[in-house]
Amino acid sequence: MKLYGIVGYKNAGKTGLMERLVTEITGRGLTVSTLKHAHHNFDVDQPGKDSFRHRQAGAHQVLLASRDRWALMTELRGTQEPPLADLLAQLAPVDLVLVEGYKRDTHAKVEAYRKVTGNPLIAADDPTIRAVASDTALTLDRPVFDLNDTSAIADFILSEVGL
Repeated sequence: MKLYGIVGYKNAGKTGLMERLVTEITGRGLTVSTLKHAHHNFDVDQPGKDSFRHRQAGAHQVLLASRDRWALMTELRGTQEPPLADLLAQLAPVDLVLVEGYKRDTHAKVEAYRKVTGNPLIAADDPTIRAVASDTALTLDRPVFDLNDTSAIADFILSEVGL
């Protein structure tokens, strides 16, 4: 599986870019999975549901399945957050995995950047960021794409990973 990241500060446009890239790349006939890092506690389950009750009772893993999808929830119960490589190993094989977040990992990335956020560019000090997708003109030592030029960003990523 090929891997490419999308990073940026909050409200920089990462999730919208991820969504557009998945649509664009799958539209070209490739298979894509995504992995998103959350900095906050989250729950994909709902209190009162059977699967929630299983986890609350102490189950290490709960696999919830229907005819439309299945989801595997694993409780860490105080252990360390798994590294990106361990999480990637849980995914079924696809052509490309797009990772939102994990900006400190060493895989290649595109930075989403919006001037209005007032945040500095991560790319300035990070050689793993191979390009920037921005809503403003920037002069950098790497490619800069219009944040909304999904096709060009997809072309760049696919070229980078050899797809």
